Amino acid sequence: MNLLLAAASDATGTSQNNGGSMWISLIMLAGMLVIFYFFIIRPQKKQEKQINDMRNGLQVGDEITTIGGIIGKVISIKEETVMIETGADKTKLRILRSAIKNIDVKAEDAQ
Repeated sequence: MNLLLAAASDATGTSQNNGGSMWISLIMLAGMLVIFYFFIIRPQKKQEKQINDMRNGLQVGDEITTIGGIIGKVISIKEETVMIETGADKTKLRILRSAIKNIDVKAEDAQ
């Protein structure tokens, strides 16, 4: 942008204050960073917080869906792992808490 302004001042034969164009560039850069923050970073942080709250609020008896598409019922919870049972034959799977995509039915809603 500074090159375009310098070329324009040379073409018109006038001298331009480079300090003023520097401030305009800095203000435009700051404006773009603010826009970037409010439209990309802030919503992503909010979504991550909601996902962490959902995973931390997990209870025994909740019906969940994993990131891989497995649907099951929580039967025990440890630090970073969750034991679920799935299918008609009650197959037990141990999965990471971070692999939980969403809670389909809360335990208190199912009763």
